[in-house]
Amino acid sequence: MTTQAQQLAGPLSAAVADLCAGLRPQVSPATAAGFGEVLRRLSAPLQVAVAGRIKSGKSTLVNALIGRRVAPTDVGECTRLVTRFQYGTVDRVEVVFTDGRKQVLPFGPDGEIPRDLGVDVERVSHVEAYLTNAVLRDLTVIDTPGLGSLDAASVARTEALLGGGLDPVSRNAVAGAEAVLYVVTQGVRADDQQALAAFTAATASREAGPVNAIAVLNKADTIAAETVAGSGGDTWRAAVLLAERQALSLKPRVADVLPVIGLVAESTETGGFTSADADALRRLAALDAATRETVLISADLFTTWECDVPAGVRARLLEKLDLYGVRKALEALDAEPGITAGALRRKLLDASGLEGVRAKLNAVFRSRADGIKAAAALASVTALAAASGDPNERQRVHNAIEVLLAKPEAHQLRLLEALTLVSSGAVAMPDDLLEEVLRFGSSPDPAEQLGLPGRPVPVLVAHALERAGWWRSFASFGATPAQSRVAHVVHRAYFLIWQQLRGRR
Repeated sequence: MTTQAQQLAGPLSAAVADLCAGLRPQVSPATAAGFGEVLRRLSAPLQVAVAGRIKSGKSTLVNALIGRRVAPTDVGECTRLVTRFQYGTVDRVEVVFTDGRKQVLPFGPDGEIPRDLGVDVERVSHVEAYLTNAVLRDLTVIDTPGLGSLDAASVARTEALLGGGLDPVSRNAVAGAEAVLYVVTQGVRADDQQALAAFTAATASREAGPVNAIAVLNKADTIAAETVAGSGGDTWRAAVLLAERQALSLKPRVADVLPVIGLVAESTETGGFTSADADALRRLAALDAATRETVLISADLFTTWECDVPAGVRARLLEKLDLYGVRKALEALDAEPGITAGALRRKLLDASGLEGVRAKLNAVFRSRADGIKAAAALASVTALAAASGDPNERQRVHNAIEVLLAKPEAHQLRLLEALTLVSSGAVAMPDDLLEEVLRFGSSPDPAEQLGLPGRPVPVLVAHALERAGWWRSFASFGATPAQSRVAHVVHRAYFLIWQQLRGRR
């Protein structure tokens, strides 16, 4: 076992690290250098790229997820650069230049990355932000420039970092991120589909799908509920319904689409919402009904209408919560006039939808970090061997990977490979079977993987056994060779669920 294995995400990553270490003496120096980069990435935290169109609220969401307001949200130099947020023992900013030089900067007085870096941005590769933040111990967050907006140089920097990192030897083989969190707003556009495809393809040197990509519908509070059938005029319900439709539109490239209100999430999770804000909301709640109803009609009226709460105070509330957040806070105060500032903050955090996003991140990314990182590493190893131009080297690497994948404990890697094949369209499946296969990527919960959430264990056991038998038959009779390869993996997945659940009865 390699010494690095002690730092890895789990046994699968350790097995791939051993494979790389064993192959390095048997391959060319260039390929061996690429394997060294694979080993480095295997021992690093899972890397998630946050992508989306300009003004989709990516940086606001990044701040909320990290729990600190460190990513600038106003358009400036930094928003044109790729920024990697990772754990460090000392808070600092490193500007990394295209020639490999680094310049260390302190965070700004407001705790954010300085908007003006004081350097020639055209010569900057990306920015590394190190934070003493527990969230980042096992998750590196990569904030990318908004798409369809800025300039060719910004896009090129994003593609360079995602597609190859800083090591020129493995630039085209080792991806910078293993997973993607894609941010959309109300309408999924054709170029969103294209951009998501590009970002997911850049991760792990492969097409991605429900295994390593989820999307969020940000700015959910701006949705006009009356335009969404079935919402009953409720904004959040409208956002949930719209997110469900977008999930269908973006499948099979993402595991799910979840609604979130990034501004409210950022304000309540990063310390932006203060006891002074809670006091201001109490004063608003105490206004007479007519005045209160009037100021809540629009943002303009909220800040300009004459009332006992100063206009500047109202403007600050609007910047932190927008009208939707203010309304939710007033509802909480109406229901519980004595609510504390801390409890009010938690109510607003719940209303933002951030916890749902975190739960999905945990389910899709964190709980599968070992498998995702191992699969990404194997894809990179395969790409490095293919790029070497030496057929003997390529065969040697291929044989080593096949030996690894033949081990029973490597089933998760086979399953991730199968999910990638069907989600990318490399292996065509009928729609009903495609949906069944993709369920294994949407959740680690056996009941959800079986498509029977909430059903009793005996029902799950019987269904798992029945489907295991069906997929085994399909693999032998009626499937194409490519489909048969996937079907054997799905058969084993069902069989393992059956074994797991049988012990619970």
